[in-house]
Amino acid sequence: MNRLQSKRALVTGGGQGLGRAIVEELLSQGCDVAIHYHKSAEGAEAVKQASPPGVRAHCFAADLTSDAAARGLVDRAVSFLGGLDILVNNAGDLIGRRKIEDLDLEFWQRIIDVNLTSTMLVTRHAVPHLAAAKASSIVNLGSLAGRMGGHAGSLAYSAAKGAVLTWTRSLAKELGPRGIRVNAVAPGLILGTAFHNTHTSPESATATIAGIPLGRAGTPADVARAVAFLASEGDGFITGATLDINGGVFGS
Repeated sequence: MNRLQSKRALVTGGGQGLGRAIVEELLSQGCDVAIHYHKSAEGAEAVKQASPPGVRAHCFAADLTSDAAARGLVDRAVSFLGGLDILVNNAGDLIGRRKIEDLDLEFWQRIIDVNLTSTMLVTRHAVPHLAAAKASSIVNLGSLAGRMGGHAGSLAYSAAKGAVLTWTRSLAKELGPRGIRVNAVAPGLILGTAFHNTHTSPESATATIAGIPLGRAGTPADVARAVAFLASEGDGFITGATLDINGGVFGS
């Protein structure tokens, strides 16, 4: 039997890019999914409408930098799903590139809130529900930038994603006794998403690919399969780990 069959998952930022691919993968494996979105309502609804027969999916809007909104999202998702087995903290964004000379406090705080604070808020409200389930799991989306530092202008984003990976290791130790595994994935260059369409030029992508041992960029499906694996381990022994998905550029 598929380990994800009838499991209940909440995926943040599930209306586009990596989040959408993750939702599609979880649904294909029989998981019921609460699809969070902030601005990508059309994409979230399209994923919901294309869900396979026999699985449930519903869309929920929220600004996850708000504590009240994060709590409301978790409450609505749990009400729809009837509980919670899996949380995928995918929501985040580079927003823009700024070098140190232009890195004002307002921009810095926005990056931290979108990528790190949102993860903390959703997780904090989800933990009681995950603890009530048997063999539950959290998967956080980091980045190769959080491992190695990113390209020019991504100082704040790299710092936030590095913090997500440290948060993952610390949270795994704290929640292990409650039966909750916590892991992360750290994608490298993943083309075919709005993120890289917005923030990565064709010239930059070509130069990056030239340094990837496998000789290609990744795809959203590459990341989605890894997230599904970590989520499906049930009462497995993997926790506090970061799975690097970068074609061989970096390995822990």
